Amino acid sequence: MVRAAAMADLPALAALFDGYRQFYEQAPNLGAATRFMQQRLQRGDAVLLVAEHAAGRGPLIGFCQLYLSFCSIAAQPIQILSDLFVAPGARRAGAGRALLQAAHAQAAELGVARLELTTARSNHRAQALYASLGWVLDEVYLAYSRQVAD
Repeated sequence: MVRAAAMADLPALAALFDGYRQFYEQAPNLGAATRFMQQRLQRGDAVLLVAEHAAGRGPLIGFCQLYLSFCSIAAQPIQILSDLFVAPGARRAGAGRALLQAAHAQAAELGVARLELTTARSNHRAQALYASLGWVLDEVYLAYSRQVAD
């Protein structure tokens, strides 16, 4: 079951977010994860979806976070699917797929032109999931980034 995150989900959501950050080789920091997720929930500047077990009981098993952005070329709003994570013990049970489908549905409701995401080159399981749901690998553009602050 996928639903919008609420402030009551903060402890479980922060733990999942900390696990997500660790997956991408960041040091554990539950305090920072909690503050970041609390800000997103309070400010409403992200769409946060959470996955629960099918019966809706028990701990959260996954989340995704989306940010509104814009495509200047298309002159339309888009959403960046910044984060997607399913707890290791809950993987391969459909939570990631359900989160992606819910993200697509809410994006359609918002009227955005498209969803975009990036993932690690080594994350082959996620890449297979994205492809199975119709996501298309960008083979035209290169992505660059530049650190501004530590």
